[in-house]
Amino acid sequence: MIELHEHRIKRLKMRSMRRGIKEMDLILQHFAERQLESMDDAGLTHYDAMLNENDHDLYQWVTGQIAPPEPYVALIEAIKNDLPGHCV
Repeated sequence: MIELHEHRIKRLKMRSMRRGIKEMDLILQHFAERQLESMDDAGLTHYDAMLNENDHDLYQWVTGQIAPPEPYVALIEAIKNDLPGHCV
């Protein structure tokens, strides 16, 4: 069964705000609300794959504590740039 585009966005928004740590809930929820609807299917697939990563790793990537793996460099940079005031 093929997932409708709007259902996929809704599912990804839910996954973005129901993470393992509160900081990532807030960061990813903000990004998802502002950016997912403008993403194409390839972008949504890439974001979906990133959501499978460990929250502690994601947090370290977004805060610059460690470099993200190559496939996620541009996406993590987009998430960081979308934060209000680029606070991390």
